[in-house]
Amino acid sequence: MLRRGCPAAVAVAVSTALLPLSAAHAAAPAPTVNRATVDAFGRVADAVFTDRTNALLDHVRTARTAVKPVGGVHLTAGLARTEYRALSALHGTRSRLAALDEAYTAGDSRVTVDSTRIRGRKATVSVTETTVLTYKRVRGDEPPTTGFTAHHDLTFTAQPDGTWQLSGIRLTDSGPRPVNEPAPAAASVPVRPGAVIDAPRASTAYPAPAKPKKLTGRAYDYKAMAQYAEKYWKNYNRSYRSFARARGGGDCTNFLSQSLNAGGWKKINSSRESYGTWWYGSRDQSDTWVGVNEWSWFAQTAKRTTALKYAYQMDKGDVLQMDFNRDGEKDHTLMTTYRGSTGVPYLTYHSLDTYRRSLPSIVASNPNSFYYAYRT
Repeated sequence: MLRRGCPAAVAVAVSTALLPLSAAHAAAPAPTVNRATVDAFGRVADAVFTDRTNALLDHVRTARTAVKPVGGVHLTAGLARTEYRALSALHGTRSRLAALDEAYTAGDSRVTVDSTRIRGRKATVSVTETTVLTYKRVRGDEPPTTGFTAHHDLTFTAQPDGTWQLSGIRLTDSGPRPVNEPAPAAASVPVRPGAVIDAPRASTAYPAPAKPKKLTGRAYDYKAMAQYAEKYWKNYNRSYRSFARARGGGDCTNFLSQSLNAGGWKKINSSRESYGTWWYGSRDQSDTWVGVNEWSWFAQTAKRTTALKYAYQMDKGDVLQMDFNRDGEKDHTLMTTYRGSTGVPYLTYHSLDTYRRSLPSIVASNPNSFYYAYRT
């Protein structure tokens, strides 16, 4: 299966009333879904993600906003317990990041409602979360901020008294888990055979042995690669097709290929080698342009990249790939667009659209992944 590297049109379909929830409650007022209700759905979602983001901040905030009803909408008891566990897990993420000399002094999470779908007693609400975190100057070379947009489906359940309860939250993006999403416990996952043309895995040990990269006077313009990625990480370049939220993948490798092309990677339309082409056209593109594994095979076949032993050796324009479940198939592609003087790479990518996320943050949130680092 072609795994494409990892917002839809807003269409709010609301019902003004629901049928009685049961015969026993036939006389109870039917819950309504109007603009005020949709606004309450969004504010409850905003409260949940604000709580998660606040749990990562250097100064602990004890007040929780999601436990307070908003416009008559509140969390079910079960989801409230789940969110308490999530906040505890995020405190663990914060501790792991602190051990790697990373912290955040401020955070801002905001939610917009994209669509609301009613079926019986359930409302499925699709939202876009936009989060920005301010780096604390621990190492002294951090960029000012990191940010991402994430998409979630929330399930609300109507109650007999006409109110609504938030009963479920599901992240719908592919790509690395966002930093304010609880990370699973590190586990021993069986290593499965590699793909057709495997690349050596990179260690995430820090600090890494020095492997400086010459950024100027080379065939490629690494500054242009990084500038392109940081320009279009959130507002996509309409000159290219987008594979965001596509079935079976996303837009991450398509976005990486655009960035590499902006920095001087030349297209190859024909080759005698398997996976030797890399191109984009008005109606189609090569699998190596959009596929995570296919890009890796091309980059190695065409000798456009060399493997890095340590992920922390990456510099501007270098590429990271992730195998989330260690099954031998790479799942996601990211580009390094900034490197601090203390040796920490910061990555920008599509699918979950993200700007200058540090490698420590990615590893802390995805402890079970395998990592592959490429020097371009």
